[in-house]
Amino acid sequence: MGLRATAFLLQTYLILAAAMYFDLGEQEEKCIIEEIPEDMLVTGYFLLEPWDVKAFSHSPHLGVTVTIRDPNHEVVTTKRYGKFGKVTFTAHASGQHYLCFQTNSTRFSVFAKERLKLHLDVQMGEHAIDRNTDKTQDNMEILENSLSHLIDQMMYIIRQQEYQREKEETFREISEDTNSKVLWWAVVQTSILLSVGFWQMKRLKDFFIAKKLV
Repeated sequence: MGLRATAFLLQTYLILAAAMYFDLGEQEEKCIIEEIPEDMLVTGYFLLEPWDVKAFSHSPHLGVTVTIRDPNHEVVTTKRYGKFGKVTFTAHASGQHYLCFQTNSTRFSVFAKERLKLHLDVQMGEHAIDRNTDKTQDNMEILENSLSHLIDQMMYIIRQQEYQREKEETFREISEDTNSKVLWWAVVQTSILLSVGFWQMKRLKDFFIAKKLV
């Protein structure tokens, strides 16, 4: 393993220290759903390792296939990685995006039963916080990086609020349309009941007149 790969793996470990993780079987695919605003850059760091790190792994060359789908379930990007890596994409539409991870295995499905653990950290915005910043860097550079990350987070919050407002407006329109249809349906039902009642009363009156009961 080269020096760059070692440094990237160390950075990935540091980034994923507080990230979420979930179990994943060989040749198994699992997806997470993220609400992402339009034109938002998304960066995901992942690390795949055996569920029991002390156990012997039967798949030393195991990797991950990452597939990103947009709100219309169309594939945005798909790529095969090793046991660790970084995936980036830009959301072209607001809504639920599906981040799917599937392990690569050369073994047959009958024998592919090893349980694995996938660590994942998803960050929004162009400037992610570098948790492996060199201590010798200038303080102004560190401050500039932190401010850039803060601005990106603010933009993400603003776009998220705009997206939520759009969803709220759409939901309000659907609710008003549904209420209008329910009201008209109630009016139609009432009209039908009144019409049937008057018709029954008239038929009953005609029956009594025909039988000379009134």
